[in-house]
Amino acid sequence: MLRLSVHAASVSAGTPVAGAVFYTQRAGGPHYRWRLDEEGLGQWRFTRLQPGEWNPKTLFHSSQKEMPAALQMRLAEHYVW
Repeated sequence: MLRLSVHAASVSAGTPVAGAVFYTQRAGGPHYRWRLDEEGLGQWRFTRLQPGEWNPKTLFHSSQKEMPAALQMRLAEHYVW
């Protein structure tokens, strides 16, 4: 996906762990927080962050390849124009 910036709350091996959190921003747009909804259907849910909630100093830069496949598919759906 073009111009997609991905950050993670912790370094992972591409598998969703309990409490895994990823952050995305595309082409200078808003930042989103992605969490696995383990209580529901096991789907990735997002929250749009307010500027004051974005703190990249506590995050690790990540690549799309390091994200779980299910989240990659969800991002493709989310960022469709």
